[in-house]
Amino acid sequence: MTPASGRGVTAVLGPTNTGKTHLAIERMIAHKSGVIGLPLRLLAREVYQRIADKIGTASVALITGEEKITPASARYQVCTVEAMPEKTDADFVAIDEVQLAADLERGHVFTDRLLNLRGRHETMLLGAETMAPALRDLLPGLNLVTRPRMSVLQYAGSRKITRMPARSAIVAFSAEEVYAIAELVRRERGGAAVVMGSLSPRTRNAQVALYQSGDVDIIVATDAIGMGLNLDINHVAFAQDAKFDGFQHRKLTAAELAQVAGRAGRHTQDGTFGVTSRVNPFGDELVEALETHLFEPSKVLTWRNRDLDFQSVQSLKKSLETPANHPRLMKAPPITDITSLENLSRDPEIADIATSPDEVELLWEVARTPDYRRISPAAHTEILSRIYIDLCRNGKIDEEWFGAQVALTDHTDGEIDALSARIANVRTWTYLSNRKNWLENATIWREKTREVEDRLSDALHETLTRRFIDRRTSVLMKRLKENTMLEAEISNEGAVMVEGHHVGHLRGFRFEADGSGNGKDAKAINAAAAKALAAEIDSRAVKLGASPNSDIVLGEDGTLRWLGEAVAKLANGETVLKPRIIPLADEQLTGTALEQVTARLERWIANHVNTLLKPLADLAANETLSPGAKGIAYRIVENLGVLPRREVANELKNLDQDMRASMRRHGVRFGAYNVFIPILLKPAPTGLICQLWGLANDRSDNPGLTAIPQLSAAGRTSVEVNPEFDVEFYRLSGFLVLGNKAVRIDILERLADLIRPTTSWNPDKTVEKPEGAIDGKAFYVTPGMMSILGATHEDMAIVLKELGYREEKRLESEIKPPAQESTPAGDVADSADTKSATATQSTTTPQTPPQNATGSEVSGPPDNIEPEEPKMISIWRYGRNERSGNHANKKPKQMRGRKKPGKETPVQRNGAAKPRGKPEKEPDPDSPFAKLAALKAELSGKNG
Repeated sequence: MTPASGRGVTAVLGPTNTGKTHLAIERMIAHKSGVIGLPLRLLAREVYQRIADKIGTASVALITGEEKITPASARYQVCTVEAMPEKTDADFVAIDEVQLAADLERGHVFTDRLLNLRGRHETMLLGAETMAPALRDLLPGLNLVTRPRMSVLQYAGSRKITRMPARSAIVAFSAEEVYAIAELVRRERGGAAVVMGSLSPRTRNAQVALYQSGDVDIIVATDAIGMGLNLDINHVAFAQDAKFDGFQHRKLTAAELAQVAGRAGRHTQDGTFGVTSRVNPFGDELVEALETHLFEPSKVLTWRNRDLDFQSVQSLKKSLETPANHPRLMKAPPITDITSLENLSRDPEIADIATSPDEVELLWEVARTPDYRRISPAAHTEILSRIYIDLCRNGKIDEEWFGAQVALTDHTDGEIDALSARIANVRTWTYLSNRKNWLENATIWREKTREVEDRLSDALHETLTRRFIDRRTSVLMKRLKENTMLEAEISNEGAVMVEGHHVGHLRGFRFEADGSGNGKDAKAINAAAAKALAAEIDSRAVKLGASPNSDIVLGEDGTLRWLGEAVAKLANGETVLKPRIIPLADEQLTGTALEQVTARLERWIANHVNTLLKPLADLAANETLSPGAKGIAYRIVENLGVLPRREVANELKNLDQDMRASMRRHGVRFGAYNVFIPILLKPAPTGLICQLWGLANDRSDNPGLTAIPQLSAAGRTSVEVNPEFDVEFYRLSGFLVLGNKAVRIDILERLADLIRPTTSWNPDKTVEKPEGAIDGKAFYVTPGMMSILGATHEDMAIVLKELGYREEKRLESEIKPPAQESTPAGDVADSADTKSATATQSTTTPQTPPQNATGSEVSGPPDNIEPEEPKMISIWRYGRNERSGNHANKKPKQMRGRKKPGKETPVQRNGAAKPRGKPEKEPDPDSPFAKLAALKAELSGKNG
């Protein structure tokens, strides 16, 4: 390595915001020609644009690995450091961010340029003060100038991402983390711009424009913002303090943190920095270093031999391994180009081709093609191999193959990752199209690849914006900053728009914000919306006042809806049948409009109650009733149409037939168990009754209010009682709770109609015996009784006991006529199909006395034959029962049978007359009949 000289070289060193880049630009255009090298393609684009705006596009060229704008009259070149020429005749040369010479991956390029590239009249090196010792040692005679920061940088501690001040940059070092933070900012703050080094300049510029224009107040970025991007940032927050540098994950050095933190505060405006997310607060020592800009100097710079030997592939490799001969320089570790050269040289076909210096030099040029895709070394080598073979054998890259590769990238569908991958892919083809003489129609392909990249960049920008920025909030915040009065309007469907952006919906008389306007713009948005809402609400009040009854409905939840929108709730009023109206409205509904809405809804609910519950209203208003009848009518209305008969039993005794007839004209039925109005047992009236009662008794939220009234609509005559339901809703819906069963009260009356003939039948008369009758006092359950209740024997037992009936067990053969004895309906013997429905019965089949082989009877059964138990049946008598409920305190008058005159003959439990005066013969103890007699005696003892 030939020692470098620092004569004519000026190093301008200092922290960020010292104006170094601006100084270099001004110095360059003061010369007749110049070259400036910058660390990033997007930064080169920015500087190019600044110079072009200043002196015109004809005088400046842009040269990067992927882009060339080279007017014939250009006097100045703006390049990425890698694209700078190795030699130049320009009067001025500047290299920016020279501290990157210590970078393991790219540092050797910066080192090469600062050591070897010189302007004819002036050379300027720009960077951090950490480079001062190394530059003095490497460039004897160097003129070193330091510049102070133009503003103060202070540590602001830790803040939550959602509480970042306006004009903040949140910095992370992975795409995944950048996306996650931007998503959170969108939800909480309306949105964020996104800047990463991997973005194309077009996408990056569009994202930066969103931030700079004030459409968003937060930018989420990688350390790409630390390299000369001039943004109006007041605060920088680190969401990560470690990154992967291409070789390992490591903590950022203090100098690297300072490069990014220094973006806060531009020119003379002070800035702050801090941490957020999972990053621990910075220690005092680090904070002091960042605030005072004092850091450990760079000890060594990475270096690679520039004097390469292209005599053979092996000599090329050997020259690349040449060590540095200066203590301030360190040989660069193998990176992508070295790896690609190694992989290519292993290909036998390439090894056969690369035998001359020109072919070896071309191999090295191909190997230096950047791996923008970063898929795998093997995939990258495969492309490079095809390119090299084409160039060596055909002189050019096969354009048909090249076009097919470009076409694979040319579609704009997909999300961020897919678009980013296509942009990375097309950058490879853009780079190749910018290589001199590698394509027959290089100019056409440069334009084509640029068009594809621009389309993908625009699509990526739109996707980033759609995902990470709420457009509505963005526009509104911008208008607010301009102190412009926001315009609002309401569509026919109730959508509320402010400045053309949907901010909520007017539901009835209430405005429901869409939830996204929860930032500092919310107050202004609501104020703008309120003006439009006031006029619309007044207009709606007038329309509601003139609406027909059919436009209003009452929901199961007690909400009144007008044209489908909730406008009021019912609440407890003067009486159960006169609920109070509570309008559901914002404060804009006031005065006359509020009175109009309330009055209309009060009229509607009064009409609705009087229509569905007309019998109650009519009964309450009947002034022709006698005082006794009025008392009963009042009790019926008070109980909302269902009144237990026992509660007015005495009053009913004194009620004459005329008054009964008058009340019947209002739909009242005087049943055995209840006095009720059958028409009110329909689903619609019972549903309204339950609602009104729930309101009046503060039990509207109790379970069962809506479910129980629907039982009748489903045709259910009896149901299992749900223990979770409020039991009162069963009564209000026309069901009587009997144990764990609830039976419709009109069905109970039909049951009473079936029982009554059996308990009033007189055996002494020739009247036909009713089904189920026994002796005029008791009865057994018939199929008809079970059918109307939809019940099993077990269900019937529960119901009858709750109604006050007492159960007795008798032999079926003694209760039912012989013709019915075998399989009477409703009392059949147990079987696999009917066991659960006849559990109250036991069965036996009458047996023929056993016979011997000749057919004659024998005195006893064979030892292997056991007699079956006799078939029993339940009979029911009215009377007190330990398990009977409140319904059994007195037998209903309509069901009482008349007592027979005369002296009753003593009867046995089986009902047969007992013989007198005749001694009974002792039965054979081994006889089956003796066993049957003993069983009867045992049963008689129990029933007695």
